[in-house]
Amino acid sequence: MRISLNWLRELVALPSDLTVAELAERLTVAGFEVEDIEDRRTWADGVVVGRVLRREAHPQADKLSVCRVDVGQGEPLTIVCGAANVRADALVPVALVGTYLPCIDLKIVPAQKRGVDSHGMICSLSELGLAKNSPGIHIFTEPGLTLGQDVRPLLGLDDVILDVASTANRADALSMVGMAREVAALFGVAVQLPEVPPVPMPPASFKIDIADGTACPVYWGTEFAGVQIAPSPTWLQQRLERAGIRSVNNVVDITNYVLLEWGQPLHAFDADQLRKFAPNGALTLGVRLAKPGESLRTLDDQTRDVTPQTLVITANDQPVALAGVMGGAETEVTAQTQAILLEAAIFDPAVVRRSARSVGLRTEASARYERGVNPADVPLAWGRAVQLLTEWAGAKLVGVGQWEQRDTTPRVLTLRRQRVQALLGQTTTGALTDASITQALTALGFTLEPTGEGWRVTVPPYRLRDIEREIDLIEEVARWVGYDHFVNTLPGTGQVGGYPPPEQVHQRVRELCRGYGLNELMHYSLVKTGDIHLHNPLLAEYGALRTDLLEGLLQAFTYNIQQKNGALWGFELGRVFVKNGEQEREFTQLGAIWGGTPEHWLRKEPVTWYEAKGLVEGLLQGLNLSPTWTRDTQDPRFHPGRTARLHLDDHSLGLFGQLHPHLCQTQDIPEPVYVLLLDMDYVTAVVSKQPLARFQPYSTYPASDRDLAFFAEVTVPVADLMEVMRRAGAPLLRQVFLFDEYRGEGVPAGQRSLAFRLIYRADDRTLTDQEVEPVQTQVRQALVDAYAVTLRS
Repeated sequence: MRISLNWLRELVALPSDLTVAELAERLTVAGFEVEDIEDRRTWADGVVVGRVLRREAHPQADKLSVCRVDVGQGEPLTIVCGAANVRADALVPVALVGTYLPCIDLKIVPAQKRGVDSHGMICSLSELGLAKNSPGIHIFTEPGLTLGQDVRPLLGLDDVILDVASTANRADALSMVGMAREVAALFGVAVQLPEVPPVPMPPASFKIDIADGTACPVYWGTEFAGVQIAPSPTWLQQRLERAGIRSVNNVVDITNYVLLEWGQPLHAFDADQLRKFAPNGALTLGVRLAKPGESLRTLDDQTRDVTPQTLVITANDQPVALAGVMGGAETEVTAQTQAILLEAAIFDPAVVRRSARSVGLRTEASARYERGVNPADVPLAWGRAVQLLTEWAGAKLVGVGQWEQRDTTPRVLTLRRQRVQALLGQTTTGALTDASITQALTALGFTLEPTGEGWRVTVPPYRLRDIEREIDLIEEVARWVGYDHFVNTLPGTGQVGGYPPPEQVHQRVRELCRGYGLNELMHYSLVKTGDIHLHNPLLAEYGALRTDLLEGLLQAFTYNIQQKNGALWGFELGRVFVKNGEQEREFTQLGAIWGGTPEHWLRKEPVTWYEAKGLVEGLLQGLNLSPTWTRDTQDPRFHPGRTARLHLDDHSLGLFGQLHPHLCQTQDIPEPVYVLLLDMDYVTAVVSKQPLARFQPYSTYPASDRDLAFFAEVTVPVADLMEVMRRAGAPLLRQVFLFDEYRGEGVPAGQRSLAFRLIYRADDRTLTDQEVEPVQTQVRQALVDAYAVTLRS
């Protein structure tokens, strides 16, 4: 079935960011294969409404015209047109220069036609993909058009058509309502079915006589008078055309529209022609198998010999239509029709299949009846048709005749949770839970009642054709979860695989970096200049090996700034090459770069030094590392006062700092940028020997906080001060952190005021002031002894 995306969005509140490709993939995984995506928005991209101001005969060609066309964009265009129906003051679709028309594989360029320059093309419907052949250009008749406006909404070319193939057991999927229900369940959104107002049901003036209640369990006939046959509204014609159905007139088009919307075939008879079969005025509609020797001329103007396998609709026992397949030509709705009789019926799938084969005919109606039409939707589809006939054909309801013989008892099945688990197995997120099973079936329209072993499930009426057993319910759960979300199970036993320890550490680092908003980058390991040169480089631009990752990271950061993409937050794991004297070393390095002002509406200020330092600390804590920090001024690329060397067990772990402002200025980087370089070989060796996470119980006793403020020399690192406090306060001192720094009035020259919060806690008791105060005094004294600080509190 051809699914209009615009129509589907009217029925389902699809996510605004959902792409056509994502929708197609989800439908395909759920069992509705999307065989083709027809993006009609590309057919007339660049085609606008224009007005022909003047038409003149071409001086050198009898069949060409020279037109001056106003497209609402500056001076009118001169366009040479070969259509016979072009005329002055006509509103026409104009393909501007540069437009590509894929349906005829033509790009519009300035051209000279028989000595006259032409800048554009006036289009016909065939050139826009809306007709196989066109006698001339298309002329708009709609009022209120604006010159230069996009023609796609006017021609129904602002839509995407999905060609969806459904399995034979899913008759409900051959309708927009059925697909809307399915899509709403798959994406967890609401379905918005068309509102069908209540319709009065006066008694009919005819009788209904059904010979076989199994072949036809439901038959409704509705009389209408005062019908005004006319062309359908443009929107209705366009929707039928997108579905591959030809527009006939408003009455026939409405029956086809309801067929597409609800999946319920309808047929409209000319009521006056039907009554010709009842000379005495007593019309009786019937459904029976054909008799030998009978024939019927169908709507395609073919006379067909029917057989005893063919189910026919009769008027006073005379065949007037092939039941569930096609109507008869004698009772066809024409331009002279003033009264109609609308048929809404349910026919047995097997009977319709035999009928269609017996006459060698397959139609949109038979395709749905053969799969099984939902009887519960007959009143809704009928009410929708009455609504549209009243609105668009001026029809007045006269009477309704009904005949029904069907079992309306709901189908209830038993679903066992153990059976679901045994058949489906594990998903990527673990075993299926009761909540997920309930959510899946509820979203698909089923009603569940919990039992000891699982659930009693009531099947919705529109799924009676394909939900008959427990296994069918399990299939529905699998479809809703997504077959691609189930864990693959390999046969037999094998050796358990996994990443080697170094790769596990690298994977953990990647996870942590991505968690902090860094994107992984990858650059060549060859650079222009370096300490290690290649003897035979392929290119002069790549004649040396990189000594660290900073150059590539800085180039990527600068490139993104130049392209107006904002500040780049990125990281890279790559090999670098260092030469110390005659010795050369190759190792893996982690490089990260970030800074600037993040593209976030909550954030309007650049990243500060403390925020950047917090990111590095979080990254190292994620690896269960606690290095010491010392000031470093050796690398001229870094800020001399905001750069730290990281040490672990007297081994240099790496470097972190802010790029030198002069370097940022030369690279046109307006805001502070921070860089981290870590020796991943040493990090991997350390982390591989210990677990990535160590769990310790929290103390259940409250903490005791103390604040400590003092003046200290500016040259004394805060990290050294905190280390002195930790040693002096152990084991009761659990945390120390800086919460204030001040330099200025009241602070001695060359010093700064620092304020720390110290948190004391014990695992087995609540600390008293008598226990905390001596330790606090000990910490204060240790600071005075180590760095001669001036205590303020």
